[in-house]
Amino acid sequence: MITAVETPTKQQQTSVGNLEHFSYDNQVVRNFAFATVFWGIAGMLVGLIVALQLTNPIFNLDTSFLTFGRLRPLHTNAVIFAFVGNGMFAGIYYSLPRLAKAPMFSKVLSKIHFWGWQAIILSALITLPLGITSSKEYAELEWPIDIAIAVIWVVFGLNMIMTLVKRREKHMYVAIWFYLATFVTVAVLHIVNNLELPVTLTKSYPVFAGVQDALVQWWYGHNAVAFFLTTPYLGLMYYFIPKAANRPVYSYRLSIIHFWALIFIYIWAGPHHLLYTSLPDWAQSLGTVFSIMLIAPSWGGMLNGLLTLRGAWDKVRQDPVLKFMVVAVTAYGMATFEGPMMSLKSVNAISHYTDWTIGHVHIGGLGWNGFLTFGMLYWMLPRIYSTKLHSVKLANIHFWLGTLGIVFYAVPLYWAGWTQALMWKEFNLDGTLVYDNFLDTVTQIIPMYKLRAFGGAIYLAGALVGVYNLVKTVASGTLVKEEEASAPPLEASKAHGNNFQSWIERKPVQLTIASVLAISIGSMVELIPTYMVEENVPTISSVKPYTPLELEGRDIYLREGCYLCHSQMIRPFRSEVARYGEYSKAGEFIYDRPFQWGSKRTGPDLHRVGGKYNDSWHYNHMYDPESTSPGSIMPKYPWLFENDLDIANTEKKIEVMQALGVPYPEGYAQKAVADLKAQALQVKNRLESELTRADGSSEQVNENAEIIALIAYLQRIGTDIKNAEAVPVK
Repeated sequence: MITAVETPTKQQQTSVGNLEHFSYDNQVVRNFAFATVFWGIAGMLVGLIVALQLTNPIFNLDTSFLTFGRLRPLHTNAVIFAFVGNGMFAGIYYSLPRLAKAPMFSKVLSKIHFWGWQAIILSALITLPLGITSSKEYAELEWPIDIAIAVIWVVFGLNMIMTLVKRREKHMYVAIWFYLATFVTVAVLHIVNNLELPVTLTKSYPVFAGVQDALVQWWYGHNAVAFFLTTPYLGLMYYFIPKAANRPVYSYRLSIIHFWALIFIYIWAGPHHLLYTSLPDWAQSLGTVFSIMLIAPSWGGMLNGLLTLRGAWDKVRQDPVLKFMVVAVTAYGMATFEGPMMSLKSVNAISHYTDWTIGHVHIGGLGWNGFLTFGMLYWMLPRIYSTKLHSVKLANIHFWLGTLGIVFYAVPLYWAGWTQALMWKEFNLDGTLVYDNFLDTVTQIIPMYKLRAFGGAIYLAGALVGVYNLVKTVASGTLVKEEEASAPPLEASKAHGNNFQSWIERKPVQLTIASVLAISIGSMVELIPTYMVEENVPTISSVKPYTPLELEGRDIYLREGCYLCHSQMIRPFRSEVARYGEYSKAGEFIYDRPFQWGSKRTGPDLHRVGGKYNDSWHYNHMYDPESTSPGSIMPKYPWLFENDLDIANTEKKIEVMQALGVPYPEGYAQKAVADLKAQALQVKNRLESELTRADGSSEQVNENAEIIALIAYLQRIGTDIKNAEAVPVK
């Protein structure tokens, strides 16, 4: 059996006199650790701001780059890719060389990786508040940054694999398997989900549309959680818990089952984010079945982590590092049980689009990723600085503040989720909705939003205590830039092991290829038929491409992040049909690039909003939501009335859409701006006729303002289906 704590001792005892001397690069570990702390605080602070914005819209400050729709993607990207990403890299750059008994392959590649990753984070910090987004959750960055991510990710993978090729330890420990699976799977997910055609340097349209785009996005979205937030952290769990507890991992066999079952099953589960939508039912069923199956390997891994502490539980009472790690693994177990339960259709009918999902996600984010990161930093930084932790007492305070923060954060959201679901679905005896005004269901849960913000503030306060403790720890020591080590060279051996597993554990390239095969089966089974079989998306003859003005309005809708609060997917529930209108059909979305089904309803669904209100209602609502909806927590959008619509790229947008198969007439791109202006004039005239002042005069409306385009788009949404029959294509 191979363990993280046993292997070095055995090797050194058996190879005295034939040692090779080398050193581990702790500078790159330090850099990533510092970046983890810095971006972690920044990401949590932005999270607190957006939480406050949901309690009162004044926290949006009526400023475009500080509104919820633009800051929320910044929060998720900062926490996922900056905080957890840097934490992952810090842990890998510390553990991988020590497990391989070899320095990282290239310090140059390590530096390119570090600075390249920070540059990507900085680019997200600049572009997302500016509204430069592809509007795909957790993949909002535009195409030049996507390319940079792919390049830097390859640099990381190359450095890791070549380190393994140069290793001095024959067997690769289980943590390394998870690192390799992370590398290959994230690469595949990132590339496929970001296939898009550029319009400009800051604008692109995805190759996939509608149903296919939704499936690809949530195949990516779910597995970004799986292979960016889970598998690398499972690798860190398998390394740092045995180290912190000074115990070997509980079961090597269980770790084998955990690894292969997890990476094979996880990739199938994405469609459970699209239950009851227009996604073909067979794909939804596959997502549900494999999500339930996922409990087995997930809990196998959790138990393997917790049982590693057998005989060392007395240390947990005193050691804050182990406290953080135990709660982290427990949160992992909770989240991986709750997730499959939420994929059951009966449960999903209640939980989806509510704050329950947000609570579920944050159990994983704050508990699993956050606490494991802090536990790892408390264990690792004193060692690379050759010192002791500054204050165990402060670490314990951090632990309890963080734990209380999670409780105060998650419980109100579970409460809010159930409240929303019950209020959305409640009927009067005469068959009408009890809460037919959606806003009533929003104002009811604002107290829970305030409690959530309070929980987030406590968690952030704990993290600040942790930062102070780590700064004092680092200040008390000196960085060991090059940590000397020695090990015997890897002996050439023709032995292939007793079985496939023992053979492949010695072959990094083959293990990487096997991992690719494991994740490819589920991906191909779900994606290829959805894209290739036309019957999966019956077309509707009356559904037409967007007009140039509507297309520009849609791009404003994407820029402002409206999809983060409003879905465009009416599920076939009595309560939703009664509230919104006819349920959504797959064929209605064939020109939607990207799709806009959303994942959360802080506001009502908008798929049948077209024609529901007159133009002036939208005009007033966007200027001051409370003027039409008293008590609304939606921010104001005054800049839409001040900014003129940018039509410099309208022609090129039409050409790109044509290249993607949208059936605009040949040569239409050259006429697009004229059509746009004509439709804008119509909207302006309607508005001026509706916006009559008390003295009988009309309000002057700027026909070039962005609000005109947005109104044109809103009035189009979901209207093509009216008086049309769905027919299978060809």
